[in-house]
Amino acid sequence: MRFSMASPVDVVVVGAGLSGLIAARRLQAQGLKVRVLEARSRIGGRMVSTTTASGAVVDLGGQWGGASHHRFAALLDELAIARYASHYTGDGVLHWQGQRRRAPLAEQFSDSLLFFQPNALDLPTEELAATRALQQALAALVAQVNPAHPWLTPNAEALDRLTVAEWAAQHTSLPLAQLPLQWLCRVGGSGGFEPWETSILHLAWTQAVAPQGESPEAWLVRGSAGGVAQRLARDLPAGTVQLGEAVVRIEQQAEGVSVITSDGQSLEGRSAIVAVPPPQRLAIAFDPPLPAAHRALLQRSPMGGMTKILAVYARPFWREQGFNGLGIGNLPALELTADSGPPEGQPAVLASFIAGQRAITLGALPGEQRRQQILANLAAYWGPEAAEPLDLVEQSWNSEPFTGGAFTSFLAPGTWTSHARLAAGPAGGPAPAPHGRVFWAGTEVSPRWPGYFEGAIEAGEQAAAAAALKAS
Repeated sequence: MRFSMASPVDVVVVGAGLSGLIAARRLQAQGLKVRVLEARSRIGGRMVSTTTASGAVVDLGGQWGGASHHRFAALLDELAIARYASHYTGDGVLHWQGQRRRAPLAEQFSDSLLFFQPNALDLPTEELAATRALQQALAALVAQVNPAHPWLTPNAEALDRLTVAEWAAQHTSLPLAQLPLQWLCRVGGSGGFEPWETSILHLAWTQAVAPQGESPEAWLVRGSAGGVAQRLARDLPAGTVQLGEAVVRIEQQAEGVSVITSDGQSLEGRSAIVAVPPPQRLAIAFDPPLPAAHRALLQRSPMGGMTKILAVYARPFWREQGFNGLGIGNLPALELTADSGPPEGQPAVLASFIAGQRAITLGALPGEQRRQQILANLAAYWGPEAAEPLDLVEQSWNSEPFTGGAFTSFLAPGTWTSHARLAAGPAGGPAPAPHGRVFWAGTEVSPRWPGYFEGAIEAGEQAAAAAALKAS
């Protein structure tokens, strides 16, 4: 249902991803009139699912919830949507330097080599010792990071100018020792970047605010995470969400805002929430203009490189063989696989990721050539059966025009201690200061768990609270 743009509202929300929908839901509950403008022809942003040819429902974007993701868990309880534990029963596989190694998982991530029990991997003792030493050095650095104000971290400027690759090389030249840091950069929940693309300060900050040690991939949503966004949209009053409305300009007056779309329509409101990935803000003209530091921050906040792969099988054969589906390694395409199926094993799904530079270079290959590489990597982890899925789904997030990448954005070296510091809002962290009557949402601006659904919810709630005050 479409409503006339001529009808003013209290708050205009730009973007119908999880963060924007949460903001609209909270504002609506306070009795405020809200309109959500979404550029795409669908809702959900990176919280989206699809049904494959074999009938399996799979999540093209985010899918996991974590042990300390209390907001996300509470939202599902509120919506009466069930969840189930991720399947980690059995052994995983580390594929390193052309050799497949089967190993059980460690009880604590801090004691592991990328989740695995190090001593079960049959790796050289001196290399394991160097790996452990580098992990401990990173943990010590993470403990020093100021989560809200990273620029106040001891020795912040030097750390912010030193790339992850350079910092690791100062400690060791052993490839195995550097693997965990590279994996956190490319495939960790705040990743999608290469070790030479950001600073060691940024990587340490991601682990301070979204630590792998708190099990952020502990459970999944029954049905699909994408179904949550659909439910949130359905619960809003008819006509609240308007699809196909790309916002190109936001003008502010003394008492309100005018939000203008690409087809020339204008919607008036008392305040606005912009809930889109940081680089997408650059596509919106602001009057008055954004502060110079804010624009410079956006120009230095690219999205991570990420293609998600969903392989659907007739049965979870890896479980039958005593495996849990967790595969990690330095294969040409897939650096991570994970069992995404429910306890009953249907649908049987392995989720995989092509991350960082690989997402761009492999994405440029012809489709059939790319498919063969993906299937070869799946077989390298899980045997010949893995090369014969019922469905193989690819979702290139860098090809999505209104997202531009996943899981989140990252900062170029030197940005935290310069432009991010100058643009920061009262709470610090990655969220720029409000721009008059315009407030920022989206998982990227969350002070905790950016890159995850939990962060999207917290950012949406905070933006709704601030916008409501301005609209009153």
